[in-house]
Amino acid sequence: MSDDARADRPRVVPGLTRRQMLRGLIGGLGLPAVSALLAACGAESADELGLDRLGSEPTGNGKSVSFLSIQPHARAARQLARDFQVATGATVGVTIVPYDQIRAKAIVDVQSGAADYDVFDYWYTTVGELAHHGVLEDLTKFIEQSRDIFPNDFIASIYDPYTLVDGRRWGLPFDGDSHVLFYNEELLAASGFGGPPTTWDRYLQMASKITRDHPDGSVYGAVLPAQAAPIIIGSSFANRLAGFGGRFLDDNGRPALDRRAVAAAASLLAVAPFTPVPAKIAFDAALAMFLSGRAAMLEFWTDLGVYAEDPKMSKVRGKWGVTSLPVGGSNAKPVAALNAGFALGVSRASRNKELAKRFVKFATSKQVNLELITTGGSGVDPTRRSTLTAPRYTSFAPKVQRAARAALSGNGAISWPTNDKSPALMEKLSDQLSLMLQGRKTPETAVADAQAAWEQVLADPS
Repeated sequence: MSDDARADRPRVVPGLTRRQMLRGLIGGLGLPAVSALLAACGAESADELGLDRLGSEPTGNGKSVSFLSIQPHARAARQLARDFQVATGATVGVTIVPYDQIRAKAIVDVQSGAADYDVFDYWYTTVGELAHHGVLEDLTKFIEQSRDIFPNDFIASIYDPYTLVDGRRWGLPFDGDSHVLFYNEELLAASGFGGPPTTWDRYLQMASKITRDHPDGSVYGAVLPAQAAPIIIGSSFANRLAGFGGRFLDDNGRPALDRRAVAAAASLLAVAPFTPVPAKIAFDAALAMFLSGRAAMLEFWTDLGVYAEDPKMSKVRGKWGVTSLPVGGSNAKPVAALNAGFALGVSRASRNKELAKRFVKFATSKQVNLELITTGGSGVDPTRRSTLTAPRYTSFAPKVQRAARAALSGNGAISWPTNDKSPALMEKLSDQLSLMLQGRKTPETAVADAQAAWEQVLADPS
């Protein structure tokens, strides 16, 4: 956490206990009422939940809910478990699994009848599959009847892709993921560049020159995560697809991998010679290279800004910048790609559905989202307009907030496919892009073959 972030941490509110604050939230106490209560108690800065203060947890009331979450959200999940118990007396059992295992684990848990979990932390691209296979509970009526959910506060480009299938809502957004472009100011300046690229063509020029300026391989102009997994190579492709103004599917749900997708693939291929071998780079390796000062540019999630200012992790503290992703072709407006991104849903097999719904509402609330996005290591990014623009978030991560706000404030962010064939579609695309990076296909052929494979997958009635 940066020194600025530490300075922004609120002081303890005298006379007001952690339990009172959390119970105010779970009881439907809205933000204005909470703020008024804080003011009455002499608060000097807003800590709507009191999550920054430790307190003794109450004796359990015998009620419990089980939460299946992903490894990147481990800290947030355990914090939520403690806070929900303070608020309600109910205990929360947390199970953490790798992000690429949670979909299968959720399906098996429901279809086998085991019903070990009440709440699932699901990758939004799987919402169609989970809904159609009867894994998620329909939350439409619950959301409509809960006046304290404030669905209009969710970022518009996130809310529908994360939750909507066949006109029904199956969850609520929890972690609003998209990529921005981080850059090392010293490395750019050393190669004669006064600022970051605004187009993918300029990005290529800068990456190639910086790499050539370090022929010993000590520094690369960019690091490109392109390991052959959909969430890795798919994210790098999606960033360029958004930049060139393309989409994965058209308004009717048909494959839309057109000339803009070809341009995106060609841009991916063009920069590969000026990066470490992309097919061997996953997110951990990319992160390590940027934080060690060996990569001038990296497309990554916004929480990299927190890591970059951590002296225990980073050699680039105070030397980095961040901006919206570049554009390409005739497109002049930066557009975000919704890479990763998670929502919380209630298991259809849950034996504690009402309590599970309360937990989902609590965990995705305005106040909790603000608390988590201003907590280093939570793995959670803004899902709501109010938190994206909150002064506390701006103070905690000012550079990142500006880039994230520019990327997400409009309605133009592109989502990945969310139908029940989404996993198969992204596997097919990943395969074709990987073959292209291996030199076995041209961008034109790879995209055409991916388009044909998608049409076949979507035509299959099974």
